[in-house]
This record gives sequence, C-alpha cells and structure tokens, in this order.
Amino acid sequence: MKRILHTLRLMVTAGLFGCLVASCGIYSFTGTSIQPDVNTITIPYVEYKAIRVNPSLSNDMTEALQDKFRKLTRLEQVDVDGDLELICEITGYDVKATAVTADEMASQNRLTVTVKIDFTNKKYPEDDVSNKTFSAYEDFDATQSLDAVEGTLCETIVEKLVEDIFNATVAQW
Repeated sequence: MKRILHTLRLMVTAGLFGCLVASCGIYSFTGTSIQPDVNTITIPYVEYKAIRVNPSLSNDMTEALQDKFRKLTRLEQVDVDGDLELICEITGYDVKATAVTADEMASQNRLTVTVKIDFTNKKYPEDDVSNKTFSAYEDFDATQSLDAVEGTLCETIVEKLVEDIFNATVAQW
C-alpha cells in the first residue's frame, strides 16, 4: 500500500511539474527558449563568400537551416520582416593536411567550413547574436580526392554547423 501511495505521489508531482513547465510558454521540449509573442522567422539565402568554391553549399546550408527551424520550432518562416532574422554567410572553405607521413606526404586532410551569422530578435534585442563565427570540419584520407568525398563531408559539416547555429540562437546554449 505504501508503495502505491509513493508511486501515486510521484505521478502527481511529475504531472504538476509538467503543467507548470508547459504553462510558462517559454520552454519547449525541443530545447528552444522562444518568447510566446515571437511568431515568425526570416532565413534568407546563405551567401557564399569563401575563396574556394563549392557551388551547392549555400543551397544545402540554407535548406538545412530552414528545415531545422521548421521542425524544431513553432515559428512561421516568412520572406521578410520576421520577428527573428538569421543572416548567414559562408566565409571559409578550406582543405589542409592534418597528418604527415615520415616522407613528408599528407596522410590525412581536413575540410573546414566557416560560417558567420547575424541573428536579430526584433522583439527582444538582448537575444541578438552579431558577427558570430562557427566552424566545423571533417577529416578524410589523403589517398582520396576531395571530389570523391566532398558530398559526404559537406553533409556532415552542414549538420554540425546548423546544430551549433540553432543552439546559439533560439536554444541559447
């Protein structure tokens, strides 16, 4: 009988806590902290400003950002004048050797993508994030050409960057 009463108390406490969290309107179970009166977001096309060219990276990054915000927030995406605005530009796209063999040949290369963001919250300017830079990289074997592995590497890098950007803007981690 004591065990049943203890379980019942735990369930009631958990239910009350759940109602309290849900009623505050700021926290969500996706980890975002968006004020209840913020309803829209504008995510324009990601500009490509890196010297080395990857023709599909801007599009991939734009779609991944829009998809992440669509899936994990209640925000409506609008073309202009959103309550939130996320402007991104790809500023770096570099390949460098990271490991060298005894005969001074690269054995491992690293593809690094760097992105700069400006995040504006028109209703709560204290949440703005200006001129913040994010980088992500993936290593690959030097016996492989960049052309052969670029698609897979970029997909992984974009996922990492989008997660970091999302966390720094609406998740505020």
